[in-house]
Amino acid sequence: MDAQDRMDLAGARVATRLPARSLDRARRFYSEFLGLEAVDERPGGLLYRCGGAEFVLFQSTGTSPGTFTQMAWQVDDIEAVVSELGRRGVVFEEVDVPGLRTRDGIAEIAGNYPSKGARSERGAWFRDSEGNLLGIHEPIV
Repeated sequence: MDAQDRMDLAGARVATRLPARSLDRARRFYSEFLGLEAVDERPGGLLYRCGGAEFVLFQSTGTSPGTFTQMAWQVDDIEAVVSELGRRGVVFEEVDVPGLRTRDGIAEIAGNYPSKGARSERGAWFRDSEGNLLGIHEPIV
């Protein structure tokens, strides 16, 4: 392996990092509301794995601006997931801006990101206990 191969990010795994002012509060939210348990824990953070990817909640004195989607899960049935998470107490964002409006917490999104191979998608957003804006999406093929 030459130096260029070691510096190439194309083969690297991507891992999301989300700030948390309180790891205890965040752990409770991710467990009780999302049904996720940390697979590793250190004094400064919690590691989670979902669907072959991973994300970390790290202890931070700063806060997330919560003005954009920081992480999202792709699901096969967004209505079922939104319903179940709502039953657990997750509060979904209501959006009503030009070109994007939610109904019952779910938006129909025209077009799609080119890498997904779908004609459109449906999306829903909620905030975790730390103010991070998280999303759920279902590609429409």
